[in-house]
Amino acid sequence: MPFKRLLTNLVESVPGATGAILADWEGEAVEQHCQGDPFEIKVTAAHWGILLTRLKEMYQQHEAGQVQESLISTDAEHAIVGAIGNEYALVMTMTKDALPLLALHNFRETAALLEKEIY
Repeated sequence: MPFKRLLTNLVESVPGATGAILADWEGEAVEQHCQGDPFEIKVTAAHWGILLTRLKEMYQQHEAGQVQESLISTDAEHAIVGAIGNEYALVMTMTKDALPLLALHNFRETAALLEKEIY
């Protein structure tokens, strides 16, 4: 499975991207690629995975459709968290000066490829 290659391509395709990780439904890392501390991206994925789960629950209660991804911007960075099927999450982190719409486009392409590989 080319998970590592897909994550590496995602990070390298977006100037300012700092990491990408594929995690399972429990927040455990399946594969990752990051510019910094690998432990940090694992912790980040676990936290964003919790948020994704909560968003899914909220949208199901309101019958607003399935959550595909969410772009979060803070004072310090951008993050995208998205569902890969029902059992996995893809998380991408970027510096504040990254281009979030370019990242979102590439994130969606990578998510589709990961879903094909997994399912």
